[in-house]
Amino acid sequence: MKALLLRDIRLPDGTAADVLIEDGSFTAFGCNLTAPPGAAVEDGQGGLLLPGLIEGHTHLDKTLWDMPWYRNECGPLLAERIANERRQRGLLGLDPARQSKALADAFLALGTTRIRSFADIDTEIGLKHLHALLELRQAQAGVQEIQVVAFPQSGLLVRPGTQDLLAQAMADGADIVGGLDPSGIDRDPKGHLDAIFGLAESTGKPLDIHLHEVGELGAFALELIVERVLALAMQGQVVVSHAFCLGDVAPARQAALLALLAKAGIALATTAPPSRNVPPVAACRAAGVTIFGGNDGIRDTWTPYGAPDMLQRAMILGLKNDFRRDDQIEVALDCVTGTAARGCGFADHGLAVGMLAEAVLLDAQSVAEAVVAQPPRRLVISGGRVVARDGILV
Repeated sequence: MKALLLRDIRLPDGTAADVLIEDGSFTAFGCNLTAPPGAAVEDGQGGLLLPGLIEGHTHLDKTLWDMPWYRNECGPLLAERIANERRQRGLLGLDPARQSKALADAFLALGTTRIRSFADIDTEIGLKHLHALLELRQAQAGVQEIQVVAFPQSGLLVRPGTQDLLAQAMADGADIVGGLDPSGIDRDPKGHLDAIFGLAESTGKPLDIHLHEVGELGAFALELIVERVLALAMQGQVVVSHAFCLGDVAPARQAALLALLAKAGIALATTAPPSRNVPPVAACRAAGVTIFGGNDGIRDTWTPYGAPDMLQRAMILGLKNDFRRDDQIEVALDCVTGTAARGCGFADHGLAVGMLAEAVLLDAQSVAEAVVAQPPRRLVISGGRVVARDGILV
């Protein structure tokens, strides 16, 4: 692989530097570095270099990205949205392979080099969506790392046969066991958690559990999840996505739950939706709880909103959490870079010697300006080479 030297860039802390990339990794940061023979050289022109962006929670398999506009007339209840999605994916001719590839490429062009995506599994579509994402994971290898979560979107125990499909999904190569609202959807919290934790334990895979349940119902589910994590010594292997209940409960109850999550090493994924109460990022971090960001669905039958731009999501996260100071906005970026890497278990991420060469070059005076202004991405580097220029894949 040809070496790559980036000249005249600024690191997130404001330091001016050259950056040398060899064999797909960062090998040197410093001034006036010498390009090895045959190296490609890019003039950074004083641009700001950020680490590769990370999408910690999305659904590549069911996006309508680049498809004709979908007129959404669905009701507001979770069960209505699930049923509507199952009905519409056939009517719309949704091809999960085509759609996931289109959205993954759009992410990459804007600097997202790592993605955790859920793949719907139910008794109607079987493993079709899962296999589409497994093929995408292979196709993007080397420029974009994709984790695939086997996800029972329509419920696990309430749809007989889904549990067997979930087990087959793990055997076929899914990275993570998914769960969903053990009380609100399956109406059997013990049975649901027994099933998904049992599958995670038998396969040695981590868990990512959607928890939309609000108030004390969600708090009860969190306590049950903590109990199982501690009993099975699965600290650091479980993510709870959404966890809206943490934004609903009283401050003292919230503090107690965050202490439990920190003790169990359970991470949180948040999409910071404006319409819902959400876990407060500052309080989570102060309690020692890893919290990172994602878009959730992008332009699908659930929502017309969203974009494959993690700087935009960082801005939304900052707005939701009333982050106004520059140092607070830097925390918002960390939720889609370093902390997301730790929460998802993505290895070798960051702007440091020995890390994988993944970075985004753009014109901004600071990290805060990059998050707020979301400037064009002049270069995206992944796999040790330039993969996009000016928002277009090369």
